[in-house]
Amino acid sequence: MASNSANLWVLLGLGLAGILLMTKKLKKAIREDFGAFIERLQLLPPPQPAPPKAPHPLTGLTFAVSDVFEIEGHVTGFGHPDWARTHDAASRTAPIVSALVEGGATCIGKTVVSELSMGISGENKHHGTPTNPASHYTAPGGSSSGAAVAVAANFVDFSLGIDTVGDVRIPASFCGIFGFRPSHGSVSQVGIIPISTSLDTVGLFARDPNVLRRVGHVLLQLPYVGQRNPRQIILADDCFQLLKMPVDRVTQAVTKSTENIFGKQVLKHENLGSYLSSKVPKLKELIGIKTNGNLNSSSIRVLANVMQTLERIEFKSNHGEWIDSVKPDLDPALIEQLNEKLETSDTVIENLKSVRNETRMAINSLLKDDGVLVIPTTADPPPKLGGKEIFSEEYQGRLFSSLSIASISGCSRHGADRFLLDTVQTMYKSLKEEAEAASKAKFSKNAISQEQSAEIAKEKGNQAYKEKQWEKAIGCYTEAIKLNGRNATYYSNRAAAYLELGRFHQAEADCSKAIDLDKKNVKSYLRRGTAREMLGFYKEAIDDFSHALVLEPTNKRASISAERLRKLFTS
Repeated sequence: MASNSANLWVLLGLGLAGILLMTKKLKKAIREDFGAFIERLQLLPPPQPAPPKAPHPLTGLTFAVSDVFEIEGHVTGFGHPDWARTHDAASRTAPIVSALVEGGATCIGKTVVSELSMGISGENKHHGTPTNPASHYTAPGGSSSGAAVAVAANFVDFSLGIDTVGDVRIPASFCGIFGFRPSHGSVSQVGIIPISTSLDTVGLFARDPNVLRRVGHVLLQLPYVGQRNPRQIILADDCFQLLKMPVDRVTQAVTKSTENIFGKQVLKHENLGSYLSSKVPKLKELIGIKTNGNLNSSSIRVLANVMQTLERIEFKSNHGEWIDSVKPDLDPALIEQLNEKLETSDTVIENLKSVRNETRMAINSLLKDDGVLVIPTTADPPPKLGGKEIFSEEYQGRLFSSLSIASISGCSRHGADRFLLDTVQTMYKSLKEEAEAASKAKFSKNAISQEQSAEIAKEKGNQAYKEKQWEKAIGCYTEAIKLNGRNATYYSNRAAAYLELGRFHQAEADCSKAIDLDKKNVKSYLRRGTAREMLGFYKEAIDDFSHALVLEPTNKRASISAERLRKLFTS
């Protein structure tokens, strides 16, 4: 995401709960297509251009679309037989579907959605509930359930859905695949049944980050720009506290992956609820109304209420007349939602829109250029099919609190989506490895005590170093490394002690190991440069000091050392 494409894992629906937990497959009688499709069809791409022109970018890929996208000659069902019965076949195909076909992909069908695209469980009593390939007895998530299942079950390479309040991100998390919500307004909504115009965004499902990126570029019609790394990756600590699973298992996967690729200094932490209460004046005002001034942490819950209220008001505006006229057979939970009394005065609607606009500015300000905000997609594992837990106020409060941030803020500045897709592709392999490691690890007291013991050994080494007891410091740092050999600081600190004793080869080796573990470790480049200078490797020393300057342009030691060696090297 260019500048702020920001809410990385929220936008992607990279539900780590899904990666970590949804691996057990249960035996159940299921349809051949897992109940994903409402209709099979075929939209073929045009012939390939003659050489030397490049082939179509999506050549060889297949996809499906949720049953809210218009396909010429086909009735758009909107998840309900009464809607299909009272509407004619579409006279055109949604432009975004046509663009993907023109790009070389083949559309093979339309997929099941929740009734009127308004359910988060993904269940549909009229067309049947698609089977979650990751766990057959749990809900697939909605409203774009069929589209997620079609991808997760490997029937198509990618699929399209509509994300309003999490309708792509929830099923992506529950089914263990990617779910990408682009910036609001960045993809044409023409030829798509609206749910809530202020929140609706065409979303994308894929199993593979490379496919996600390829399709995303066509979907968003993105121009080519050079890839760049994020300057800050911010973990929303309070959002992770909502998780109903061990928080460390998730945050460690993200933290270690970030440190491995971009370095420790990129990683930041934020209490997002406190930040929004201070930066969104209208939200702060609503918090006071909702909680009588109590519960400082309630700002994200109130943001979720704003999102849900806005969705229901706009849904009724779009479809209330049809519902009153046709009186369709609706699920009781949906009836309860639609019958909820909502204040719809101009003042209320203006307040909701003010929260949306102020939240967008606040998130932009937090992330600045090249920032990524990491938030869990869903707080709970997928609920059991037919269960009532998902309808409880507590469950939905946790669920929508995190989801509301991307929906209300619009996700990012326009043009930022390429940055997000590039970042995901860069991080995916490492993130997957760390997530798998976290799922297998047994966080015993012994393992925790080992890390704690390593830190204690390091602190003893630091104290010995201050007292100029170099051998003792080396011994302490060596003990820390034995307890935790993946900490770059331990190697870098031991190198500093080796330098004091003139053991330059050992210092160089330790710094190289530290840099392997953390390529942004400025001190290690400086210390290795010093060791190499003392060993007579002047060119390599200049490279190290220069690299330290790239990472930290104001570092005087690096600047002076590099300049001194250049003069020596050229004289």
